[in-house]
Amino acid sequence: MRPVLSRRLTSLGLSAALLALGGCTAEQPGQASSYVMIQSLEGASGAKPDEFSGTLASDVVTLVKAQIDGQEARVPTVYEDPGRAVFRLAMKDPGFEPAPNNFITFTRYRVNFVRTDGRNTPGVDVPYPFDGAVTVTVTDQPTTATFTLVRIQSKLENPLRLLAGGGGSLAISTLAEVTFFGKDQTGRDVTATGRITVNFADWGDPE
Repeated sequence: MRPVLSRRLTSLGLSAALLALGGCTAEQPGQASSYVMIQSLEGASGAKPDEFSGTLASDVVTLVKAQIDGQEARVPTVYEDPGRAVFRLAMKDPGFEPAPNNFITFTRYRVNFVRTDGRNTPGVDVPYPFDGAVTVTVTDQPTTATFTLVRIQSKLENPLRLLAGGGGSLAISTLAEVTFFGKDQTGRDVTATGRITVNFADWGDPE
């Protein structure tokens, strides 16, 4: 009886291992033999576009110093906010090294804003989602791409424009889900998705 039980346990163990292996493969959808990991996803205020961080404080209106009729004034200005992503290529079968055919070119991305409280009506609770163009090829080396994370139109529409003049006392906290769409060099579809916290308010203005 013991040998029979041992063979059954061995069979069950092998089945479990195969199921586990199948689960790992299923995590990377699509027919391409390679996929892309987003190593980092950051944003920067349009007023300071070179200062990227993992959380974006998006200012709906920025007061900028300007000369008007010989006098210094602070003029309300609206900026787009840039985003930056770092990609890395990987193979679904770890036994293979990436070849040029496995390189992935992204040509489009989509940004969708959601709130953790479940209030997610575009134009009422969160900015409208949008699509943008980007062209970047991810090779076997870390690859960086910049893109528009918050459009200027979003700051001129509800609900963001209602935050203007609030002095930071009113804010909308969101998660921006950014999905990149592309193909490998043989034409097979590939997507990669990352998320970043974006907090909208009429923040204090830089000097």
